[in-house]
Amino acid sequence: MQSGDTLAANVPQYIIKYYQTIAGRDERRHKLGKKKAARQTWREIFGTRSRHSIGTDRVEGGKAVVSRFSGAFLRAVLVILVVITPSVILTDVSSDAKQMAALVALFAGLLTFVEYNTEAPSLIEFRDAPPFNRVRLTMLFFTVLCLAVMESSRVQTTSLGALVQAIGQLVGHSLDFPYSPVRLAKLMLAETATPAQVQAVRDAAGVAYITSLISLAGFVILLKISVWPMQGRMFNVWINLPTFDPTAGDLVERLERDARINIILGFLLPFIIPFVVSLSSTGIDPDSMTASQTLIWTMTAWAFLPASLFMRGIAMGRIADMVRQMRRVQGARDRSAMARASRAF
Repeated sequence: MQSGDTLAANVPQYIIKYYQTIAGRDERRHKLGKKKAARQTWREIFGTRSRHSIGTDRVEGGKAVVSRFSGAFLRAVLVILVVITPSVILTDVSSDAKQMAALVALFAGLLTFVEYNTEAPSLIEFRDAPPFNRVRLTMLFFTVLCLAVMESSRVQTTSLGALVQAIGQLVGHSLDFPYSPVRLAKLMLAETATPAQVQAVRDAAGVAYITSLISLAGFVILLKISVWPMQGRMFNVWINLPTFDPTAGDLVERLERDARINIILGFLLPFIIPFVVSLSSTGIDPDSMTASQTLIWTMTAWAFLPASLFMRGIAMGRIADMVRQMRRVQGARDRSAMARASRAF
């Protein structure tokens, strides 16, 4: 009998090379499988993305930049339109006043564009929490528009101007009772004011005040029927409240305190401004006060600032409730996790 070595030596060489080729191929496949597995593990650990996903993210990032740019540009145009509205509607505006209004409008539009086009604003609050700023801009526009139409009807009577003027007279007469904001607005004028000038201030104050009240009521209704400020997105305190420091003390307590302060100031400001003006001087010159542009912007600021503070206070109170609810939910989850852990041990 022949031994095993003799049998191995007698095997033809082409058979040996064939089996060596198959073994080498299997070994290479095995090593390739190990490399693929290692590469997949590396991707799972370090989050390496494929070229396709990187390209998709770049496209989405470019779309976000374009969307932010177009939104900022549109808002800037709307702000410019609000500022130049009186100069466009009024017919007795000088060329110097129009140039000044255009300069102020460009500055306001540039500020709005920069604030909305950057990653994080520095002055404008609730940038990514609509419809807060939309309601404020709408209130400002309608106040300026109504007052401009009412003032233009004094020079050239139109049906729309007559309607707005009649509404202003009705509202101004209804709100002209002792210690009311409209009565105090009339007291800002000097004693030399004529009855026509006093009536012009009263009507403008009535229109501005009722517009601010309607806008405030609409904002409250929008808050009730929507889940503001979440609305299916994350609420970033740093972006939406750039002037508010969330790290100084308890967040909920500071939000509630600022909410109360804003609501109190919003309620008292229509009374405080005329009172301070009447105490600091003998009154505002009736001729300068009843000038069309001065009357429009004075009454707009007199009604817009308190309503804006009211809205800010309501919004901050809503955010405080949201943070408190999130803390309550997180606390319940933590207690549930601790209970499960204790039962496991």
